[in-house]
Amino acid sequence: MKRWERNAGRDNVVRLSFCLLLFLAPQPTFGQEPTFRSQSNVVIVPALVQDVTGHVIYGLHATDFVIEDDGVGQAVQLDDSAEDEPLSMVVAIQTGRRAWREFGRVQGLSSMLAPIFDQNRSQIAVLAFDSHLNLVQDFTDDAGRIATCLHHLEPGDRGAAILDAVQYSVRLLNKTPEGTQKVLLLISETRDHGSHFAKIDDVVTLIGNSNTTVYTLAFSPTISNILDTERGNNRDEMNSTVDLIALFAHARAAMKGNTPKAIASQTGGEYELFESRQRFETRMVDFTNHLHNRYLLSFEPKNLKPGLHQILVRLKQPGTATILARSSYWVAAPDQQ
Repeated sequence: MKRWERNAGRDNVVRLSFCLLLFLAPQPTFGQEPTFRSQSNVVIVPALVQDVTGHVIYGLHATDFVIEDDGVGQAVQLDDSAEDEPLSMVVAIQTGRRAWREFGRVQGLSSMLAPIFDQNRSQIAVLAFDSHLNLVQDFTDDAGRIATCLHHLEPGDRGAAILDAVQYSVRLLNKTPEGTQKVLLLISETRDHGSHFAKIDDVVTLIGNSNTTVYTLAFSPTISNILDTERGNNRDEMNSTVDLIALFAHARAAMKGNTPKAIASQTGGEYELFESRQRFETRMVDFTNHLHNRYLLSFEPKNLKPGLHQILVRLKQPGTATILARSSYWVAAPDQQ
């Protein structure tokens, strides 16, 4: 595995996690969104492993990991070839409400995204949003075009339609070719204001049906929300009995309280707050570093019963290491396949 070095030679390989969580059966309004089916039942579980100081742990093998599906141990595979897959990224950036005050803090974003284009066939699109959505740049492999649109962001209205933006972005990513790694980088405040089309239930379902990983860098309009930063850790003990209604209700409540954080958590992505340009750039370095350094684990479920499955990922010798990985996937019923 390769480490991202901000000031050293850049890696030509972009790694990305492919994560999936679903709390509710797919709804017909989304058309034919992808879901796990009996004829294609490999579950992909990217995993970021860190020590107690937050540094990435390298050099692990498939035999170092344990994956449990509803409490049942699985045969773990580790794929190194995913490094060669191209990347499709949507950068969704809020311009409404008080977001214009953050423009100076994120002005280095384009230069920090530029190395992504070193990977063959990788592409980025930019979505600006307030109470409306504006695809200011469709997918392109031209770093200069991305830089231009990011440098010319205009203050928006009084809205922050985060749910609408996420729904649009994930659908856009779902149209990219198979074998493309998909990621949404969401830069916004912590709460949705003024989404017109997407509902919380819809977004939970759409994310669960997609192979998109969501990373969020959030700014808070209030001091109290600055304390609301945490990294995911799925090493807690999990119940062997799945309560679908309770899980969905929990996800829904979380998304009401802090939309970007909840969305990132559901996809196995990451959520961080920033309050300064230095903090933003530090978080972006972490983000790009972690794109490179996730272990791409997978398994073939031994039990394909329809519904929600809970995943627990741990190390055989965990010590003080923590793992960030998705915690659920969904198997469609036969009449939904």
